[in-house]
Amino acid sequence: VQLQASGGGLVQAGDSLRLSCAASGLFFTNYAMAWFRQAPGKEREFVAVISRSGSTTYAGSVTGRFTSSRDNVKSTVYLTMNSLKPEDTAVYYCAAKIQSIPNVSSWRNLNQFDYWGQGTLVTVSS
Repeated sequence: VQLQASGGGLVQAGDSLRLSCAASGLFFTNYAMAWFRQAPGKEREFVAVISRSGSTTYAGSVTGRFTSSRDNVKSTVYLTMNSLKPEDTAVYYCAAKIQSIPNVSSWRNLNQFDYWGQGTLVTVSS
């Protein structure tokens, strides 16, 4: 299984950015996908999770600004980030876990996910 995250970069506060995570080696439609981030000197934290059906749950700090979506044909999950703030600066990771229950809104812990991408750096300047 491989998860390849991309799309990070250096942007200014208020800008938008879209991250992608391309999955291979798994049957993508069977998996819930999630985004986590890790800022310098901090622990990795939950950002968003999207279920097989496309239902999404977000961390409070990004609700209303970030949107996750998935393209099952391309086996890719996206994180569209609007109104970026300097505190959004972090390495963003995608993660996958096979989904056998309908509701994944409680899936916010690192240990709940089986596969991880390598991360992509997002830097937001003030």
